[in-house]
Amino acid sequence: MSSKALGKTLVAAVLAAASLAPLGAAPASAVTAPLCAARVVQHFDLHKGQTPESIVLAPDGTAYVTFAKARQVAEISPTGGIRVLATLPAPADGGVHTPALGFPLTVGIDRAADGTLYFAYATGTADLTGVWSLRPGGTPRRIASLPAGSLPNGLALDEKSRTLYVADSTGTVWRVPATGSGAATAWSADPALAPAGFLGANGLKLRGGAVWVTNLDRGTVLRIPVVAGGKAGPVQVVATGLEGIDDFAFTGRGDEIIAALDTVNQVALVQPGGTHTVVLSAADGLQGPTSIAVRGRTVHVPSAAYLTATDPNLLLAHLGR
Repeated sequence: MSSKALGKTLVAAVLAAASLAPLGAAPASAVTAPLCAARVVQHFDLHKGQTPESIVLAPDGTAYVTFAKARQVAEISPTGGIRVLATLPAPADGGVHTPALGFPLTVGIDRAADGTLYFAYATGTADLTGVWSLRPGGTPRRIASLPAGSLPNGLALDEKSRTLYVADSTGTVWRVPATGSGAATAWSADPALAPAGFLGANGLKLRGGAVWVTNLDRGTVLRIPVVAGGKAGPVQVVATGLEGIDDFAFTGRGDEIIAALDTVNQVALVQPGGTHTVVLSAADGLQGPTSIAVRGRTVHVPSAAYLTATDPNLLLAHLGR
């Protein structure tokens, strides 16, 4: 299926919330170590819009997630309790002009050492789209606006420079001052970030003096070095063939990553050389995985069930060494 056709299928599924049959599991031969002991530990309420899009972990094991369709940021305790921290205001037009999707959604999230949460909100309107922050016990505020026609998605904080990098699925990476005292600037608009019919730049992480970004339509992982003056260096394609890749996380073993392949209902382990193997599938409980968080040897995988429309959930698995 072409990226354009796939995009139309996904949009239709999300907007209609159709009850589609769960995607088929990968053949047993395609699922390999080193992930084991996979189990679903949390089920979310699809009818309340609890579709977990992004996740970040606190040192005490608390997880913070964005519930995309509910426009919420929520806290999940280590014992499984869910507490909604914020519900963002709905756009006056209902978000029908949100690029590619047609509904407003909370997207990427990261957390500062002081507990402040930073997250992206896409609405298709100039008054709400952008990067927001939430201090512990506070209320959410927008710290930087982004164009109404943008689709901010993955997000990561550079604590040292107090800078946020934001992947815009229309084909840009933005830089945003985490202090809220400056405007967002387009950091890179390399063609490798552009969509090919639906969504381009998607997940985003920082590592080794570079910004790492996925492209959903193109099935790629990109590395963009931060060069002199904080500018973007030349884009390096480090992995290909990752159909439907959403967000990802580093495992702690060099540049090895674990990636959520949303549209094909899989999680893949990607080696530094670019090769990958499928390590989780629908048979393990995946329902359209959207992001990954790794703490020690525990891998956290939220699923938003955008295509299956059945069981948004949180899965844990053990990472072997």
